[in-house]
Amino acid sequence: MHIVIMGCGRVGSTLAHILEDSGHSVAIIDRDPQAFRRLRAGFRGRRVTGIGFDRDVLEEAGIGTASAYVAVSSGDNSNIISARVARETFGVDNVVARIYDPRRAEVYQRLGIPTVATVRWTADQILRRVLPEGTEPLWRDPTGSVVLAEVAYHPAWIGTRSKDLEEAAGTRVAFINRMGETLLPKNDSVVQEGDILHVMAAENDMERINKVLSGPPEGSH
Repeated sequence: MHIVIMGCGRVGSTLAHILEDSGHSVAIIDRDPQAFRRLRAGFRGRRVTGIGFDRDVLEEAGIGTASAYVAVSSGDNSNIISARVARETFGVDNVVARIYDPRRAEVYQRLGIPTVATVRWTADQILRRVLPEGTEPLWRDPTGSVVLAEVAYHPAWIGTRSKDLEEAAGTRVAFINRMGETLLPKNDSVVQEGDILHVMAAENDMERINKVLSGPPEGSH
């Protein structure tokens, strides 16, 4: 894949290195040529000086053959405008823009531009560490109605089939983290000691799910 990145800050340069190491071709755009110093000496991708929503700059970066476009400059307006140009003018379907203002991010999500709201993401990560387990979701859809959340559970659930846990709690176990490995549950999967459960559910149903799982299974002793 060829991927174009706008913004050669810490995030952009890190993405460029990871993508190149994964075998993809990369072009990175920044209006400040000094920003390219963040790229390692052996970086083989294109360095394009300019503004990411300028058509000539995008064409120089190879937008015509790009499979994805990532806008991670320090400006919300620049990121969203360039993402829209990449999608609407050049037909790049896979675009994402970093947005610092979470309220604006939600608006752009509804317009079909996937965004990463830096402030909200950071806040969620902090809250997950300082508040009780299950309080903050790992992910929520743009409308805020569906969440992916880590849930705590009573020790009496250990040994229960994930299928039976799903039925009892009225939810779907999206995946299980077991000793650092991520597992997709099967019909015969059993909850083991130390498992970290992640469920996909309606946000307004999480309180009920947490309440069910915080106690022992019905009928257990």
